Amino acid sequence: MLLSCTGINKYYQGAQVLNSVALTIEDQDRIGLVGINGCGKSTLLRILMELELPDRVDAEEPVIAKASHLRIGYLAQNAGLDGERTVLEEMQEAFAPLLAAKEQMLLLEEKMNHGLSDAETDEYARLSAYFETNDGYRTDVRIRTVLFGMGFTEGDLLRTVSGFSGGEKTRLALCKLLLEAPELLILDEPTNHLDFQTVGWLEEYLKGWKGALLIVSHDRFFLDRLCNAVCELEHGILTRYRGNYTAFTRLRAEAVARQQKEYDAQQKEIAKLEDYVARNLVRASTSKSAKSRVKQLEKMERVEKPFSEAKAAKLSFTYAVTPPLDLLDVRNIDLTVGEGAQRATLMDEISFTVRRGEKLGIIGENGAGKSTLLKVLRNLLPHKGLVRWASGVRLACFEQESESLNPYATVMDELHGRYPTLSDFEVRSLLGQVRLTGENVFKETGVISGGERAKLCFAILMMEHGNVLLLDEPTNHLDLATKEVLEEALAEFDGTILFVSHDRYLLERIADGLLVMEDGKLERYKGKFSAYQEQVRRKTEAEEAAANAEKAKKSAEAAKRGYRTKEQRSLEVKRRQEQKRLEQEMEALQLEEAQVQASLEEEAVYSDYTKMQAACTRLEEIRRLLDDLLEQLILLEEDL
Repeated sequence: MLLSCTGINKYYQGAQVLNSVALTIEDQDRIGLVGINGCGKSTLLRILMELELPDRVDAEEPVIAKASHLRIGYLAQNAGLDGERTVLEEMQEAFAPLLAAKEQMLLLEEKMNHGLSDAETDEYARLSAYFETNDGYRTDVRIRTVLFGMGFTEGDLLRTVSGFSGGEKTRLALCKLLLEAPELLILDEPTNHLDFQTVGWLEEYLKGWKGALLIVSHDRFFLDRLCNAVCELEHGILTRYRGNYTAFTRLRAEAVARQQKEYDAQQKEIAKLEDYVARNLVRASTSKSAKSRVKQLEKMERVEKPFSEAKAAKLSFTYAVTPPLDLLDVRNIDLTVGEGAQRATLMDEISFTVRRGEKLGIIGENGAGKSTLLKVLRNLLPHKGLVRWASGVRLACFEQESESLNPYATVMDELHGRYPTLSDFEVRSLLGQVRLTGENVFKETGVISGGERAKLCFAILMMEHGNVLLLDEPTNHLDLATKEVLEEALAEFDGTILFVSHDRYLLERIADGLLVMEDGKLERYKGKFSAYQEQVRRKTEAEEAAANAEKAKKSAEAAKRGYRTKEQRSLEVKRRQEQKRLEQEMEALQLEEAQVQASLEEEAVYSDYTKMQAACTRLEEIRRLLDDLLEQLILLEEDL
C-alpha cells in the first residue's frame, strides 16, 4: 500500500462536496478520477497532498496513511514552474542527489594522484555504486528525452523559465515530475496545453511508468490507454470500478441498472408489507401477524435509490436553407499573424474545397495556424487569395475563448442583446436547455466558468440556425457528460462542419476527413482520425528505417576507407567508460571478499552457525559476481 485514506469529508458553504471518501492506492495502480465539473476531484487531490484539511463529521475521524519514505509527485491544474533559472538548471534539480554525488566523486578523483585514505576509497566506491545504480551517466540524455518528447527544443534548454507562457510552464513542471520519478504520480488534467504528438508521447511514457498513477482527466482516449481502474466522484461519494474508461462506462451503467432493479423490488415489498399492516394492525384476529410485519420492516436493510442522473444539456443544431453542393472554394490564401514589423506568415498558397455535408477536422501543432484559418474563412483577417462561399450559406461559429461575448453583460442580457424579440421566459428556457440555471443567468459572462461560457455559446449557436458550423476547440472546458451530448448533436447534424480540436474522441466520431496543418503546409486526408494516425505511424517507421539504413551504409563505407566514424569513436568512449566501471566494481567486490574472508576467522562468526552460514553464502555470491564481471571485462577488452 502506498497511500490510503478513510473518512474524508469536506463542506463548502454548507454543501457537502466529499462524503466519507475512502481510497487505497497500491504499487501498480493506475487510477483515473472522473466526475462532473465542480464535484470535488481537485479538492480530494489537495487533501491527499495535505494542502487542504478535511472536515470532521460527528465521530468519524479522517485518516490519511502513507508508506514510509513515499515520494509523491503532484501536478496541480494550471500550475507550473517559475523563476529565473534556465530550463536545464530546473530539470537538473530533479537529479540533485546524483549531481552532488558526481561532484564528490570528481573531488576524490583529483586526490587520487596523491593517494586516498581507506575511508576515502570506501567513500568513492560507495558513491560510484550509487551513481551507476541510478543511471547517473545518462542524466543529460534523460532530460533531453523528456523535454523533447513534451515539445521543447534544444534552443529552449538555456531559456529562463519565467519567459515561457503559462501552458509551457505547466508542461515544464510535468517534465520535472517525470524526471524525479516518484513512487506515486498525481496529475490534475495533465493533457491540457498538449497537442496530439505530445499527448501520444506522454501516454507511451506513462505506460512504462514503474510507479502508481492517479489522474484527473477529461481525455477519454488518455484514460482508456493508461488506467486499470476508474474512480467516479458523484454527489460526494467515491465509487471504484475495475478497468479503463470504456469498461467503467459499461460497469457503471450495469451497476446503476442493478441497483434500480433491487430498489424497485424492495419498494414493492415494502409497499405490500405496509399495506398489510395498515389493514390488519387494529383487528384483533390479525394484529399479531401485522406486528410481525412491522418488525420485518424495521429490520429490513434498505437499498439506496440510485442517484438520479443530473439533467444533461440538450443541444440540437438545425437550419432552414439548404446550400448548393459545392459549398466553399479556397484558392492560394495565406495565413499571417502580427502587425507591421512583427507580421509573420504561417502558411502560404493554401487551396482546398468543401462540399455540402462534409465534416472536416482541422488538426496541427499549437501555433500552426488552425484558429487563424477559421478567422480567414470568416473574412475576419486580411489575406491574399480567394475565399468564396456559395450563395445560401449561413455560418454559425463557436470561438475557442468566447471572444464575442461581452464580459460585462449578464448571461440573460447577452442573449437579449442578440435576440431582442425573445421574452424572458424564452431566454430562460433556452439557457435551461444548456443547463445554465438559477443565479448563474444573472452573473456577468466575464466571471462565470469556462464551461458555463461554452454552454452560453452553444445556446447562441443553436439560435443562429447555421447550415455550416465553424467550431474552434468546442469541447474545451466541458465535462464528460456535456462532451457526449455535444458529440451526439454534431453527429445528428446533417449540415457541414469545419472544426479545430485536440479531442481525439470527437475527431474519431465526427470527422469524415482531416485538414492537417504541418511544417507550413496544409494536407487533406480522407477517412477517420484513427486511419490517419495509423498512416502517420507507418510513415514514421518507414522514415526511421530509411535513416537507420543510411546510417549503417555510411558506417560501412567509413570502415572500408579505414577511419572511424563519429559513432564509432563515441562507441569506443562508451566501452572505455564501461571498462572502468567494471574494474571499479571488481575492485570493490575484491575488497569485500577480503573482509568477509577475514570475518570467518572471528570467534563471533565461526561460533555462530547463522552468521557463519550468511558469511559463506555471501562469499560464494561475491565470487560468482567476480567471475561474471571478469568474463564481461574479457569480452570488452576483445572488442577494444
